[in-house]
Amino acid sequence: MTRRRSPRSPRCAGVAILICTSLACSAPVGVKRLSPREEYRSLAANVLTSGNLSDQTQIVLRQHGLTAAFDEDPNYVLARLREDIASGTADNTEIFALAEMSSLWAAQTDSKPYALASALYAYAFLFPDDPAQRPQGIDSRYRWAADIYAAGLTQTLRTPGGDSLDLSSRTLPLPWGTMVVDFNRAGLAWGDRMLKKIIPVAEYEVVGMQNRYRHRGIGIAVGATTTRADPNREDLIADVVRVPATVLLRFDDPRVQIADTDLQGRLDIIADGGAVEIGGEQIPLEMDRTAPLAGALVETAFWKQELSLFLGDVLGVRRSARLRMTQPYHPGLIPVVFVHGTASSPARWADMVNDLWDDPLIREHFQFWFFSYDSGNPIAYSAMLLRRSLKEAVAQLDPHGDDPCLQQMVVIGHSQGGLLTKMTVVNSGPVFWDSLSKLPFDQVRMPEKSQNLVKEVLFVEPLPFVTRVIFIATPHQGSYLAGPDFVRRLAAKMISMPRELTTASADIFGATDPAMRITSMERMPTSIDNMSPRQPFIKALSNLPIAPGVRAHSIIPCEGFGPLDDESDGVVRYPSAHIEGVESEKLVRPSSHSTQSNPETVNEVRRILLLQLEQSGCEKKQ
Repeated sequence: MTRRRSPRSPRCAGVAILICTSLACSAPVGVKRLSPREEYRSLAANVLTSGNLSDQTQIVLRQHGLTAAFDEDPNYVLARLREDIASGTADNTEIFALAEMSSLWAAQTDSKPYALASALYAYAFLFPDDPAQRPQGIDSRYRWAADIYAAGLTQTLRTPGGDSLDLSSRTLPLPWGTMVVDFNRAGLAWGDRMLKKIIPVAEYEVVGMQNRYRHRGIGIAVGATTTRADPNREDLIADVVRVPATVLLRFDDPRVQIADTDLQGRLDIIADGGAVEIGGEQIPLEMDRTAPLAGALVETAFWKQELSLFLGDVLGVRRSARLRMTQPYHPGLIPVVFVHGTASSPARWADMVNDLWDDPLIREHFQFWFFSYDSGNPIAYSAMLLRRSLKEAVAQLDPHGDDPCLQQMVVIGHSQGGLLTKMTVVNSGPVFWDSLSKLPFDQVRMPEKSQNLVKEVLFVEPLPFVTRVIFIATPHQGSYLAGPDFVRRLAAKMISMPRELTTASADIFGATDPAMRITSMERMPTSIDNMSPRQPFIKALSNLPIAPGVRAHSIIPCEGFGPLDDESDGVVRYPSAHIEGVESEKLVRPSSHSTQSNPETVNEVRRILLLQLEQSGCEKKQ
């Protein structure tokens, strides 16, 4: 008997159709459109940017069937892949994967052995024994490997619980053995100083500066403090200076060493370097010059000191005038001296110095010096201290006159500093004394010490080694803000003079008998007095020509775009800042009086310095 097939219920048929339809619409392979930003984010993801392994490393795990194993036992996977490299069955792809996985595991476990391993693997990826196997710069893993190397080395060398690096020679543990690290202590020498506290700067944010210059390369970018090799020997280096440098750990035959249990590494610190040779090739060094500069400014707390530099000892914090350098003297470099203005400090040049120092030509051919002084003192007195400091520095650094580039000095002054700058390149004769007294100087009777001081202050001769000057926002004809009498009287009550000046002041202004008085003035003028447009001093200085052979330049900021005779920078009017006989005059509009950070101002200073280099004959670095 034939068995009849029962009819399929409509409900079952519908379910079957639904299942088939669902399967047909959910294809196992497909594509999904991403936005450009999502694409770039995906391509750039790696252990350092996202905290996850890059797609390239995940491919390696999948190809070896180790994805689940790495999640469960990273030590096993790392050892397994290292064995493949040691046996010669792995290539660059596995080496980079090992570097990234070791970096991830070191971060998760705070393991210095795995951090060191990540640095070794990254170095082996970047610099294989066979140059033909080196990755191309266009390979994104090239930059990632350099960063993994720096991160691993930083974690390895960091002092326990500290923010600095331990660069001593010692034996360091690896997950499979040990590494003997030999540190080259010669790299700590920095002129007559020694590099001391070595701080990695990549993990610090810089605030308050316009630009941060970081040059990508190999190694750890650091900033180092310094100490005098001979504590009893004074030098011109600022104690708070921070030296930009690079820490580098190198390996010979890194891929061969991966298979060993006893490894060797050479540790160096290279101050302000550009490149290093690895495997016969010049490799750029990781360098950050801005962060150490910012760190030094924080150390000085300059914003707290600027008022004291104006008021003198009234706050009990008098600081004597000083000339300071940011690097050891090196023959063949042209000195550039920065002179700040009223109630200011050398720190106000920070943005300009930061921008200029990033220019290789500037960096290779110039050295930067900074003059600091109590800006409330009489201008002629502060200018004398500047001239004295420069003469002493030149005599100390080059006593036999062997360095012709030291004789090509450029002095740059802002505001009142521009007036001090002019007094390095003028021949005053008796004009300053004549503005003070009607008596000829050789007929004046006062103590010898005071007489010598007055002569040094008021009888000015040009410095022979200053060949170019730059005036920035300089009140050659005085500042209108210094004009009101109440401003000058208030300043006179608040500003405290140095002892040698008060002694001379008593000899000049102290006579009560009118017949014995040297001058009709009643007191020693402050810098505010000197900058009043009606005062004899500023009139005398404005009429003095710049010495023959000296090239001068003016940079004049203006707040607006109106007629120049009506313009000012908020402190100095254009007619006062304008001076005849300069080689160039650059208007910076719109800009306030504090124009040192303005890109136009910086670029003009750069142009002038490169012109000085071209005309000085110091192009060839010695």
